[in-house]
Amino acid sequence: MEKSIDPIPIDLAECDGERVQDSHPVKASTKKSSKKISNLTNLTKPGSHFKRQRRLTSEVWVNYEFLDEPDENGNLLCKCKKCGTTYNADSKNGTGNLKRHIQNCMRRNYLDVGQMIIDSSASGSLENRLPSINADIFRELVASAIVRHDLPFQFAEYDGIRKCFSYLHPDVKVVSRNTLKADILKMYRREKSNLREYMTAISSRISLTSDCWSSITTDGYISLTAHFIDNHWTLQKRILNFRFFPPPHSGVHMSDEVCSMLKEWGIQKKIMSITLDNASSNDVFADVIKSELDLICGGDYFHVRCCAHILNLVVQDGLKEIDDAVIKVRESVKYCKGSQARRQRFLTSVAHVELDNARGLRQDAPTRWNSTYLMLESVLYYKKAFIHFQKSDANYIHCPTTDEWVRIEKIFRFLKVFYDVTKVFSGTLYPTANMYFPNVLKVRLLLKEEMGSTDKFMNKMANKMYEKFSKYWANFSTIMVVAVVLDPRFKFQFVEWAYKRVYGEFEYESELSKFKDKFNALYDAYYHEFAIVPSTSHSHTSNNKSGQHGVVDVDPVCDEFMTVNFLYCSILLFYFNFSNLQLQ
Repeated sequence: MEKSIDPIPIDLAECDGERVQDSHPVKASTKKSSKKISNLTNLTKPGSHFKRQRRLTSEVWVNYEFLDEPDENGNLLCKCKKCGTTYNADSKNGTGNLKRHIQNCMRRNYLDVGQMIIDSSASGSLENRLPSINADIFRELVASAIVRHDLPFQFAEYDGIRKCFSYLHPDVKVVSRNTLKADILKMYRREKSNLREYMTAISSRISLTSDCWSSITTDGYISLTAHFIDNHWTLQKRILNFRFFPPPHSGVHMSDEVCSMLKEWGIQKKIMSITLDNASSNDVFADVIKSELDLICGGDYFHVRCCAHILNLVVQDGLKEIDDAVIKVRESVKYCKGSQARRQRFLTSVAHVELDNARGLRQDAPTRWNSTYLMLESVLYYKKAFIHFQKSDANYIHCPTTDEWVRIEKIFRFLKVFYDVTKVFSGTLYPTANMYFPNVLKVRLLLKEEMGSTDKFMNKMANKMYEKFSKYWANFSTIMVVAVVLDPRFKFQFVEWAYKRVYGEFEYESELSKFKDKFNALYDAYYHEFAIVPSTSHSHTSNNKSGQHGVVDVDPVCDEFMTVNFLYCSILLFYFNFSNLQLQ
């Protein structure tokens, strides 16, 4: 006769939330009970004892932990280990609701081992039980990735990519390249519509930049970029169009193309200026398109020449006849980088004179003057190393002499001014129109100084550069000088001082008077566009008390003050409109 073994009482407070398993086997009593025994007895109050008559066999309990406190009805509770959702853990309720929660729990890690359950199929493999995915969101994410990383449409059809997506979720449906193309076009149309609404809502005028070029396959393309200040006074830039541009690339054809772009975006009446390079067709293009747009001052300030491009033309003319010292520097760099053995010997010389070898030598491209400047900068840093290298390598014959090193330093300082000004003009995170006048003035004074130099090479180079400089900048751009006047760091006093330096004591007053007339005309144009129209109710409301007949008295002095300040803000808005990125 078997003896009945009583269950061991366990205090719930001592379990500390862990799953409790009875280590003593339970044998059936000789007395048959008509009552079905539950695997978890109900708890009546905190701290009470419960009896567990068989161990928990469902794999669902790996994802839950028992709570110390029962509910108000004395039922045992458990909570999800990921999201903390509580459920009734009494065995009479079953585990179906717990399994369904595992499938839908949003806090669960997809790679959690707790989600790996043994499949009931014949394969007996392990599979992930993941929440369902939104197919539309997945397709949009794939389309965005292809656009952002410049991937081919066929990317979604790669076998390896499809296997990767299927591993992450077995229900994922990878689309074809044609469907992906349609999704990207749909995304483009949506974003274009949003951008169009955004740009039509801004209160400032828009400055444009445009350029044309040919691809390696000789196909022509044209781009159009908008620069503006948004309603939060933040500098913004948007590429509006980048499209195929078939020949002829004439000014009239360009005008028709750009005009259709502006009408497509609905901003043809909000344009302030357009910046172009110095191609002759661009002059025709700017003159033709003026009649199609609503411009300030009849379009007098519409066409802006690219300052960085002009500066590049100026320096290129000056470096056409390069100095012999610069040729020696170029050959020295070629020699040191010509083989691994020479490079190693040069690095030994660098270490001997205790210089940093991480900077390295820069080889220039003769067609790009800024690379020549960077080459001179690197060579001057390793000047002592080159002198030592000449002593250790008998085959090195291109080391400059002492006088040539002096001339190289002079050329380097001269080019540094142009390099720094080009970097200022090429800025993208700040306004640049107010930088034009002081930097062009710096270049002009530098050229005038070098034109009187006793160094024949510097004198010849400065004369050639000033000839090109005068072709484009013989007179200062009026609109750029206006930007300097509105800059609180310079104001009108700086313009007066600069005109006196450039035009002399006798001519500067007439040039300054011309500028003042243009400035006043521009002010009047902005006044008529942005000034507040006085209310017609002033005359018949002056005798009424405030609040009578629904009309509020308006103080004429206060109204005038607000009008002037609003106009001042409008002029500032003009300054920021034209201080976008159009100098590039």
